[in-house]
Amino acid sequence: MNQIIAIAIGGAAGALSRYWFSNGVYGLLGRDFPYGTLMVNVLGSLIMGLLYVLFLERSALGPEWRALLLIGFLGSFTTFSTFSLETVNLIEAHDYFKAALNVLLSVVLCIMGTGLGMIIARKL
Repeated sequence: MNQIIAIAIGGAAGALSRYWFSNGVYGLLGRDFPYGTLMVNVLGSLIMGLLYVLFLERSALGPEWRALLLIGFLGSFTTFSTFSLETVNLIEAHDYFKAALNVLLSVVLCIMGTGLGMIIARKL
């Protein structure tokens, strides 16, 4: 039961963080490309890589903290469903270049972010 509560708390914090962070990015860069979602997903991937090493390889914190941060916070902070919807919207608007760019950047940068996070955490 403690893990369920931890996930709920983390999920609420992650959702609010996603909202604030992505809107901040949109405020800086505009809404003509899904910059906010892209940056949330890249940052979330970087944090996932860091926390994976710290929590699962080094067991720095207990299972409730892992549930709160990895499942709850990052599960609601990163936005794959939003990424998918925005990409389909770009396709429907016949903006195939931006749709392809969004897919390419999201996949490549998020994988790089996760790997970089793991490298950084292993050097700590």
